[in-house]
Amino acid sequence: MRIGLAGAGRIGARHATTLASLPAVDRVVVSDPDRTRAAEVADRTGAVVVDGVAELLAGVDALVVATPTEGHAPLIRRAAALGLPTFCEKPVAAGLAETRDLVAAVADADLVLQVGFQRRFDAGFRALRDAVRAGTLGRVHTLRGCTSDPAPPPAAYIAGSGGIFRDCAVHDYDAVRWVTGREVVAVSATGANTGAEFFAAAGDVDTAVSVLTLSDGALAVCTATRYNGAGYDVRLEAHGSAGTLVAGLDARSPLPSADLGTAPAEPYAGFADRFAEAYVAELSAFVALAGGDGENPCPGTEALAALLVAEAAERSRREQRPVRLEELS
Repeated sequence: MRIGLAGAGRIGARHATTLASLPAVDRVVVSDPDRTRAAEVADRTGAVVVDGVAELLAGVDALVVATPTEGHAPLIRRAAALGLPTFCEKPVAAGLAETRDLVAAVADADLVLQVGFQRRFDAGFRALRDAVRAGTLGRVHTLRGCTSDPAPPPAAYIAGSGGIFRDCAVHDYDAVRWVTGREVVAVSATGANTGAEFFAAAGDVDTAVSVLTLSDGALAVCTATRYNGAGYDVRLEAHGSAGTLVAGLDARSPLPSADLGTAPAEPYAGFADRFAEAYVAELSAFVALAGGDGENPCPGTEALAALLVAEAAERSRREQRPVRLEELS
């Protein structure tokens, strides 16, 4: 199978390495506006470099999109016109209206579109989902999720990121829905800026909290920050009437204990380190899906559902009030 890869940046380079290692992939074809960067990725992975989208899409069996956000929707539409199975990093489009239009277009074209919510492939998150769905924890009444970056990304990234809820906490929203099988019906969110001025200049915040009300009455509290000096921290706790289980709590979790005087051996440096195995499993599933095997683990409709929660959170923060998801319909 020949896989086209659009984008050779940080996540694109990782995907190139993963794709090249998969037995079902015969050749990776990569394109990036920065041809030098694409060539460096090709040198490390054995990929072939081509110029431009038209050449990239010619003769490949599937497409992986790892470009900046503004390139996602146009590439998905071009892939749909050619009937190419497509994997795309989130978000699939820059805004809610465009995401809705794109998801509808994908459905009309009967395109295979898998969206990159890699926590669905993490062993701990999968085990948590299995326990919740099996009823092992009893009635789940509270969930607590966190996404904490050790240091903020560059100002230029923040300016085009869509904000902390759409860029960062959206992974928690997807995980809450996926683990519980429940929909979010209302969101109350707030945020604060105590760090670099470029967050406020972009209309964003560097730290945020959102409280989600689920369709069965359970509550989820999701926190996000760009300034977690202890290290990269991603967890999801599920608390039920019969037990509690946590995904993302291991020897490397950046949680020093004030009571025991213990500290993690080597905190995670970032998402690539924390979810290394999940990224491999995610693309393995996509390659199988592109070959006609298996069910789609994260279709575009799921990305839209998570984005709706993020949109509600941002509206709640700006308007300082709870927002029901039905308001966005």
